[in-house]
Parts: sequence; structure tokens; C-alpha cells
Amino acid sequence: MKFFQYDRRRNKLEYKTKLYGRIFITVDPKNTTQTCSTCDHVMSGENKLTLKDCEWLCPKYRTHHIRDVNAAKNILSKALQSV
Repeated sequence: MKFFQYDRRRNKLEYKTKLYGRIFITVDPKNTTQTCSTCDHVMSGENKLTLKDCEWLCPKYRTHHIRDVNAAKNILSKALQSV
């Protein structure tokens, strides 16, 4: 049921974007929270983030990230690369 609701929501978004002459892009969210939006370093192994990790520092350049904001930046970047 949850997948069905997500699919319906996505279909509505696709419809509205076409209606207003916009582009709807789907992006694979894999590793968007684990990847530094500044340098593309991926947290893995012992450094892999958990759901408890709301904020983290990239070990490469010590960039501070808020997990959800960082993921949003990575998703936007992926979307722009696909256009």
C-alpha cells in the first residue's frame, strides 16, 4: 500500500510538471546521505552513517553537514547532471 501511495504522488507530480511546462526528474537516492556534497567522499565501513547521525563531518576536508540538507544537495546535483 505504501508503494502505491508513493506511485500515485509521483504520477501527480509528473502530471503537474507537464501541465506547467516543467521537467520532472527521478533520481536514485542511493548514498545521497552518505556522500559529501562538497568533495564527493562517501562514508563507508566504520564511518558509515546511521539514522542517529543527523550531523556529521566529512573526514576529507572536515566539512560540516546536516544529513537531510546534504542529501538534498546531492539529489539536486544528480538531477542537474541528468538534464
